[in-house]
Amino acid sequence: MNIAIDGYAGSGKSSIAHALAKKLGIKVLDTGAIYRGLACAYRGKFGIKITEENVLNFIKDLKVDVYFDGEIQKVVVNSKDYTPFLREEEISNMASTISAYKQLRESILNIQREFAQNNDCILEGRDIGTIVLPDADVKFFITASVEIRAERRYLQMEGQNDRPSLDEILKDIKTRDFNDEHREVAPLKVADDAIIIDTSYSTIEDSVNRMVNIVKNVGR
Repeated sequence: MNIAIDGYAGSGKSSIAHALAKKLGIKVLDTGAIYRGLACAYRGKFGIKITEENVLNFIKDLKVDVYFDGEIQKVVVNSKDYTPFLREEEISNMASTISAYKQLRESILNIQREFAQNNDCILEGRDIGTIVLPDADVKFFITASVEIRAERRYLQMEGQNDRPSLDEILKDIKTRDFNDEHREVAPLKVADDAIIIDTSYSTIEDSVNRMVNIVKNVGR
């Protein structure tokens, strides 16, 4: 059983993917975390400026390992574990930019597909249903209004000394949405056979329960 979950930043897709996986008793692979791990390694080598030349040099000797320590997904790039740094705001923004490069995406495509081939699982990201697993048994696309997604992100960052303003976060999410939707390689879009789940005014529990019922009816 392979389930594809795609969606916008801040839509709740990661929380939903993990809650759904727990209900179904299967694994979940956060593909966005892999790109953030790559962004960490890139920053360590080239800094925050992303250029095509640097990306091509970066992937020449690239070695990526993804494994689970209990329920924690570990991302190791070139023998260094970047898991503790994956949620930094700078890394999230860099990951959105670096993931637009075709050569880099292709370098980790087999990692994702092999995981799905060897496990009953959920793959969560931005091009799972369209590119990574076009033949997934079930495809979901998670969305929510941009204003609500910005508010959620703002609340998540409460207590951080460098927390951006709500307006700054809203602007950042709109920019990220545009970049994800308009990149030449694997743009974010709803697969033709995907089921849209709008979380704007639904709890994670309500969304997950609906999705569980859909998955259980597959093949009936």
